[in-house]
Amino acid sequence: MTADAADETKIPERHFTTAALFALPVRLVIGWTYFSAFWRRVGLEDKLNPDAPGYVGEKFNHFLPNALGIGPIIEHLLTHPGLLAAAMTVFTIVEGIVGICVIIGLFTRITSLAVLGLAFGILLSAGWLGTTCLDEWQIGILGVASGFMLFLSGGGRYSVDRVLSAKYPRLAQRTWFGWLTSGAVTIKTPAVLIGSFAILALALLTNQQFHGGVYGPLHNKSVAPKIEVSEARIAGNSLQFQLYRTEGADVYGSFLIGVSVVDDTAGNTVMQLDGAQLSRLPEAAIANRYVAKVKPGAHSLIVPLGAKARLTIDTGPTRWDGAHSYTLVLTDISGATWKREIETVS
Repeated sequence: MTADAADETKIPERHFTTAALFALPVRLVIGWTYFSAFWRRVGLEDKLNPDAPGYVGEKFNHFLPNALGIGPIIEHLLTHPGLLAAAMTVFTIVEGIVGICVIIGLFTRITSLAVLGLAFGILLSAGWLGTTCLDEWQIGILGVASGFMLFLSGGGRYSVDRVLSAKYPRLAQRTWFGWLTSGAVTIKTPAVLIGSFAILALALLTNQQFHGGVYGPLHNKSVAPKIEVSEARIAGNSLQFQLYRTEGADVYGSFLIGVSVVDDTAGNTVMQLDGAQLSRLPEAAIANRYVAKVKPGAHSLIVPLGAKARLTIDTGPTRWDGAHSYTLVLTDISGATWKREIETVS
């Protein structure tokens, strides 16, 4: 390749400076969105303490039910509380460092890739959440696109990268320095197009997967609570079952006001607990699996989003007939009900 041909692939420095200037509002705002996450959890409140209200690990638990592709990773962390606390701390510190570096334009290109990666994680884990609009999906996909744009533009004139380049001109001539910080680098048009259309494809795929937003029907899994009931059985004088809340608002629990057992053979209800009785369930009756915990409330049993627990309820004098079939019915304060056939009676 001749020198002239090589120069044709080298975009002039002034073009990067102009592009970075146009991208400056995005750089400042996207930087703040990540630094503010650190600031909220550390500076304004203590959200990294597993024993404090508002622990960020509980929010992380809310992502689990419909996360795309990374559910097993989330579940592994949730079942290892010590590891979860460490991961939340590291994640928060990384967000803080990345955010401030993007704001001041320090190592802009490498931190923009971190923005892209963090946003991609948010998109896959929480992109399905959003009670009134597609909140987390929009945050995630716009973060991915913004990270890619800042990687292309660099920090430009108003950045610490520019100061470093001026102070260390010989270092600034190194190819790797430009890729880590800002300034002119060789970027071919096909690479930009491929990256851009890949992000568009990601947007369409996740929008369809999470919300049916491309060709419908539209759906929103954050509107109404949904509880999956499994492993229902009668053992002696105990009713045992597992519940797992997989849908509904992440800031609002499902409030169970009824647990009943219907004798399908005889056609009558043989056992029923109301909200007041459920609010008095002993701690030993609830075996929670994750950090978001099913717990008795003032007038009901509270089931947060993502909570999974095994309940053991004393059935008292109720007589069970092994020849009959029974159905477990859970009732939410909204009127929604969830049913599960009781598998065994022993």
